[in-house]
Amino acid sequence: MIRIFAFDDSTERLQSLKALISLSDNLEYVGEAGNCENALEKMEKYVPDVVLMDINMPVVNGLEGLKLIKSKFPQIKVLIQTAFDDSDKIFKSISGGASGYILKSDSATRILQAIEEVYEGGAAINPAIAKKVLEYFAPKKSVILTVKEQEVLKYLAEGNNYKMVADQLGVSYSTINSHTKHIYEKLHISSLGEAIAWYYKNL
Repeated sequence: MIRIFAFDDSTERLQSLKALISLSDNLEYVGEAGNCENALEKMEKYVPDVVLMDINMPVVNGLEGLKLIKSKFPQIKVLIQTAFDDSDKIFKSISGGASGYILKSDSATRILQAIEEVYEGGAAINPAIAKKVLEYFAPKKSVILTVKEQEVLKYLAEGNNYKMVADQLGVSYSTINSHTKHIYEKLHISSLGEAIAWYYKNL
């Protein structure tokens, strides 16, 4: 039997996972939690083979929980399951030691397959996520940002908001907003997190 523990702040989601896993002859749902605050204690108590990990949870989120679990229990397979396909979160999850990454919208059959795949040492990943991973690691050196766009991105990467960047560069808020839109278009991205990740990787 493959022992499953689930982390998710949605009670409804946890109930659905429990019901789904109970239908499988070789899976056992051993426990659940609404966040990763006591993740290590839970792992020690329930000794799961596979953890289903949501990312966006209060107090201690899934990315932090992933790091905690892999630091003390490297043998436990962690399967990220989330409603989002943000490239930055995908990269951090995989870099943190996640064995797979699926979407909550995936079919029940796919979720069960993913659990078995990671348990057997495979890397289960939603096709849409796989595409984003390839795009994330694809060479982007040919992308040419203007000096001003690089400067704007540098300030944003340092934690400044649009207004702070505008004040430091002596331009209007709308100018910074325009520069940022051009950056998104050139890098084929849609979030500030992705832009900052690109900055640290390429500049």
